[in-house]
Amino acid sequence: MNIPEIAARALPLLDLTSLNDGDTEETINELARKAVTPAGHVAAVCIWQRFVAYANPILDQRLGLATVVNFPSGSEDRKVIESDIKAAIANGADEIDLVFPYQQFLAGKRTYARDIVAAARQSCAHGVLLKVILETGELQTTAAIREASEAAILSGADFLKTSTGKTKVGATLAAARTMLEVIHDMDPEVGFKASGGVRTAGDAGAYLALADEIMGEGWASPETFRFGASGLLDDLLRTLGHAPAVPGAASGY
Repeated sequence: MNIPEIAARALPLLDLTSLNDGDTEETINELARKAVTPAGHVAAVCIWQRFVAYANPILDQRLGLATVVNFPSGSEDRKVIESDIKAAIANGADEIDLVFPYQQFLAGKRTYARDIVAAARQSCAHGVLLKVILETGELQTTAAIREASEAAILSGADFLKTSTGKTKVGATLAAARTMLEVIHDMDPEVGFKASGGVRTAGDAGAYLALADEIMGEGWASPETFRFGASGLLDDLLRTLGHAPAVPGAASGY
């Protein structure tokens, strides 16, 4: 694929994201405007939970509305996680990006980590996507990433996501390969999301090529593959011959 073909393929797979401390309702307005472009619309927007009720009525109804839970540390209490998920769904969220309790997992609390994902799955209403953020840069080793991926899938994850974008190491192709191999072997209906450092059409193309290699061409669709980013959209639009939709775009991951 050439770069314009990659950009056209990647744009509808994008979770347009803003998770900055200084986000405001104006930030959300800009994000909503950016999400529908001359080249098509993104898959979803991903925002803080406190903005979900505000965003729901102003978003194009073709878009998913995602929010983050147990974010970014992965250390919230189970009851808080369950309450946050239920409140987000009640306010209009239809996609939940849950941080896997990676610190507890690394400390040997494997059952606890699985139970948190299972509790989140149970709290999600029918049809709500549960994306589990493994924070692969903190898990570090292939063995840990593989085991966490397996645990998340067995506990009910609809998607495996690489990163919060809030740690030193975001998405990497090595981690993505491990995650996609687990998905291939366990359940090809589980999706994959790369987030943290995917900024250009070239970056996106590398992850799409990896998905094609492992999962087969045609597997990557908005139902099975996402990019979590904000600045990526501007590069995709420039590649496709369109100016960025909104000057001074909000930054996320």
